[in-house]
Amino acid sequence: MNIQMVDLKGQYDKIKEAVNTEIQKCLDNTAYINGPAVKEFQLEFEKYLNVKHVIPCANGTDALQIAMMALDLKPGDEVICPAFTYVATAEVIGLLGLKPVMVDVDPNTFNIEINGLEKYITSKTKAIVPVHLYGQSADMEKIMEFAAKHSLFVIEDNAQAIGSNYTFSDGTVKKTGTIGHIGCTSFFPSKNLGCYGDGGAIMTNDDQLAAKIRMIANHGQEKKYYHKVLGCNSRLDTLQAAVLNVKLQYLDSYSEARNKMAAYYDNHLNVIEGLEIPARSDNSTHVFHQYTLKVKNGKRDVLQKYLSEKNIPSMIYYPLPLYKQEAFEQYVSSDFSLPVTEMLCEEVLSLPIHTEFNQEVSDFVISEINNFFKS
Repeated sequence: MNIQMVDLKGQYDKIKEAVNTEIQKCLDNTAYINGPAVKEFQLEFEKYLNVKHVIPCANGTDALQIAMMALDLKPGDEVICPAFTYVATAEVIGLLGLKPVMVDVDPNTFNIEINGLEKYITSKTKAIVPVHLYGQSADMEKIMEFAAKHSLFVIEDNAQAIGSNYTFSDGTVKKTGTIGHIGCTSFFPSKNLGCYGDGGAIMTNDDQLAAKIRMIANHGQEKKYYHKVLGCNSRLDTLQAAVLNVKLQYLDSYSEARNKMAAYYDNHLNVIEGLEIPARSDNSTHVFHQYTLKVKNGKRDVLQKYLSEKNIPSMIYYPLPLYKQEAFEQYVSSDFSLPVTEMLCEEVLSLPIHTEFNQEVSDFVISEINNFFKS
């Protein structure tokens, strides 16, 4: 049985004709840079997200960097971010000469913990980057209130939760990535909305920020050969936009398929002592970019080894807190510790989940996990 973390081949086979047609259009018109497909995707993505501006770019890391550049953050300014996340979130902060201030996360949702953030605020704190980890939103209502209180910018890292809905206490519903001052996402192939290479996008409802973001992403120019600021070269490839135009039509159905597979896992794994299935937030839908268990009692690595021997892939997202990575040692003291982050780094394990739900595969994964805990 050929089990994969993400079945991109099976997904492609179902939309092959449409994808190939759109790619062929790009090849026929030879507009490989900023071709019609890019503008089409931008407009359709704006409609889907109900956001005023989408600025496509080269990848999700560029999206985060350009967002911070657009906010005129200065070297030495501090940016709050979770310590339990992919490196890119904090990496761009350091690259720009800013200081990443790494904080703990909620043990159930894995998203940034709002309570207790006051102690991290200094005169240099300028922004906060909530990461919507594994597919559901951080508590954006509280984050926006906290940010307003302390005059902070909010940059949403939405690389793992595209399509997720956040509901405010007054009943207002917004897509993740459209709530903060700027939202960023990635179209890496394994993402819920993934292209067939690298790609990313930046979202905002602020007209002035949007104009500045476009300028920065295009060598700092509003008019060709006239450069107002130092920028970079970051654009979405036309061929990748063509793929995304097709896949955007299926994004909600992809989320439904992932939820179906997650529910199937839940129903069979929630009775196993020593396992904790993923928690759902009360105010966010979950798009299950990852289905991540907590394996208790120090058995995570042994379980992963057992599954590997049965040809069942699994992944640890993430095995080490950011502040314990050598690249970030300069930002923290040697005794710095965040208890929930360190616990999760020892316990999390992500199982295969994708849009091509297959009960036979799921049953095999579940049965082997059961066998492990019975032995």
